[in-house]
Amino acid sequence: MEQLQGELATLRKDANLAQSIEDVDKIIAQLERAREAIVADSSSAAITLAKLQNPLKHGFDKVNDDLKKTHRGHNNYGKALDKNFSVKALPTEYDALASHSSLINRAIAMHFLREGQFSVASTFLDEAANKSSHSNHTPGTPNPFSVDDGDFESLKSQELEDKFANMYRILHELKCRNLHPAIEWARENSKELEKRGSNLEFELSKLQFVWLFQGSEVNGLPDDARNGLPGALQYARENFIVFQSRFLRDIQQLITAMAYRSNLRGSPYSRTFDTQTAWDDVSTSFTREFCFLLGLSAESPLYIATTAGAVALPTLLKLANIVKAKRTEWTTQDELPVEIALPKSMIFHAIFVCPVSKEQTTESNPPMMMPCGHVVAKESLHRLSKGSRFKCPYCPNESQPRDAREIIL
Repeated sequence: MEQLQGELATLRKDANLAQSIEDVDKIIAQLERAREAIVADSSSAAITLAKLQNPLKHGFDKVNDDLKKTHRGHNNYGKALDKNFSVKALPTEYDALASHSSLINRAIAMHFLREGQFSVASTFLDEAANKSSHSNHTPGTPNPFSVDDGDFESLKSQELEDKFANMYRILHELKCRNLHPAIEWARENSKELEKRGSNLEFELSKLQFVWLFQGSEVNGLPDDARNGLPGALQYARENFIVFQSRFLRDIQQLITAMAYRSNLRGSPYSRTFDTQTAWDDVSTSFTREFCFLLGLSAESPLYIATTAGAVALPTLLKLANIVKAKRTEWTTQDELPVEIALPKSMIFHAIFVCPVSKEQTTESNPPMMMPCGHVVAKESLHRLSKGSRFKCPYCPNESQPRDAREIIL
């Protein structure tokens, strides 16, 4: 790895095209001066062009030398990569998504839409529609269902594109420190946001209060009655009334902080008025709530799946080598043979592994809690009881199968 780091440092140094750009600018300047001289005196064209030959040749040679150095750095770094990371063929015997090309296309198109790449998404949808796929059904997976194509066609809706365009417009305004479009959107969707317990509308209004409170020296707004302390107080009177039932304590803290205006940093409310990360936080919250109202996750499923796959790939490759060496195989297609340690951001729900069968519970085989408090999978419960009174495998208590209660994780 030290060699790889050394080559990377060399590449960063040699791949700097600043010198090449400077040399090209010199060539352009020489050509412009020659053109001006010829325009001023057309009879001197032959002499001017003759004098230009050697400087131009020298300039082009310098540009080529710069590019050769960059090219050499890329080649050396590529060889270092190949040496330290040998290419291994991925196992392709089993492809769980081979028969679901429409689902894959839908995920890709949705990712483009979510990223605001509307023209790319439109082109991809047109080309995917024109290229009919006839995938063979993968054994052990559900047959492709007919609604796949319907969902795929729904992505071409102009309405969906307009909604994402509106989302990116509001996010752009937030980057420009303009909260009004986001607050307006939150008010229009206030009922839906309140139903799911979201505090986005208040957080946006709270940040607007703080932004006004900090005054024109910080927010760059006109120094008038609608800015600074008077503007923040007037904004609170007009907009905080609707939040009193849910966020009274927060409102009281904001108003009380006015008394510490001269020494806000040393006050108990300094963190409330620290906007260093507040803008990124409200942008993230806005994106999450916006996508939720569209029935979508906050993050792109394609991005999450690809990242999780990259995390799991080294472990799965190692497993594939072990399975091949021992001439064994993993027969369960809907469950990984090893545990993959994903980051917390990619864990979306709790799971339970039955201590008896060592299998992860599912909707058809949920966890069941016995009267003694111990939990096993439903299938394990039936095997232990055989329809009659049975003893808990982990304590002396006995119970009937009907006494067990399903646990919702």
